[in-house]
Amino acid sequence: MTLHLSLTVNDKAVTVDVDPRTLLTQLLRENLHLTGTHIGCDTGQCGACTVHLDGRAVKACNILAAQAQGAKITTIEGISAANGDLHPMQAAFREHHGLQCGFCTPGMVMSAIELAQKHPSPSEETVRAELEGNLCRCTGYHNIVKAVIAGAAAMKG
Repeated sequence: MTLHLSLTVNDKAVTVDVDPRTLLTQLLRENLHLTGTHIGCDTGQCGACTVHLDGRAVKACNILAAQAQGAKITTIEGISAANGDLHPMQAAFREHHGLQCGFCTPGMVMSAIELAQKHPSPSEETVRAELEGNLCRCTGYHNIVKAVIAGAAAMKG
């Protein structure tokens, strides 16, 4: 048995047939070849798979693809400008060295964008609390926090 799904991914209409047990991470990576959504733990603990589902940051390894029927999904590949310019949060991560190996970075950036939308001028404490569900095994988070604060400021204009 397969499910026929229709959804919007990175502003493009997508229709795909999937097994009912397919996770959103699998749909994005295996069916749509959007490999920026990383699979780190498969249990929702690390946040590497964070995407936006109808504008809300979610961990795609905890969502069945069927739950995204009719939804608008944005992945890390869909946040840069049409001309290739980085999203302000991506640029802030680069400028403030908010990444090392880069594995957690897509999920961090996607979570940070939602954070900045909720808290346009976040404090260090707010950033640390809001990113608690995103793990980085390389850094001490100091540069990530600086990047998120700078990215939020840039998103404000």
